[in-house]
Amino acid sequence: MILHIETATKICSVALSKKGVLVDILEDDEQSYTHAENVTIFIQTLMQRNQVIWEDISAVAVTSGTGSYTGLRIGVSTAKGLCYGLGVPLIAVDALQSLATQIQLLFPEKNYLPMIDARRMEVFSAIYDSNLEVLRPIQADVLSADSYEEYQDLVIAGDGITKLKEFWAHRENITWATAVKSSARGQVPIATEKFKHKVFEDVAYFEPYYLKDFK
Repeated sequence: MILHIETATKICSVALSKKGVLVDILEDDEQSYTHAENVTIFIQTLMQRNQVIWEDISAVAVTSGTGSYTGLRIGVSTAKGLCYGLGVPLIAVDALQSLATQIQLLFPEKNYLPMIDARRMEVFSAIYDSNLEVLRPIQADVLSADSYEEYQDLVIAGDGITKLKEFWAHRENITWATAVKSSARGQVPIATEKFKHKVFEDVAYFEPYYLKDFK
């Protein structure tokens, strides 16, 4: 059983999975940063209502970045504290890859553009094909009318898309996956594979990935 913590955006999301299957999830989507108040409460609530004890937890997965500086710090600090206390491994999950995994379930034949709001007209983004292979690695972008125009049949998701809609009213072959949001549920398949192959982080030295340079 893996405990999942997602705090890269304004959404605070915590989930439990077992053998690659989502068991339960609890999240706050009030569009305000409530991570400090809610993350430990969500964990306790999930465990209680699913009758899970600490000894049942085999690993803790957490968003590694990119995203909100404060949100990432809270999530990673919580995850590291649990790993220390429980003696279980830490699994890092990229926030954009987690979004792309959720998009794939709804649109299996497209290219995916997950994006996370940064500030002003800036976003963190990456582009994946339908097999979740990276077409363009993560980078920080300042949005414009011709952003990503070299990529076709894009499905776009994440809290950065409201900015892009203004510029792309004229663009074709674009799908706005507004229902897909940053969520711990997107971590499940990624963290499960990492657990199987023992791809773990050093709990003492692990830090979130912030990525601050914009192009």
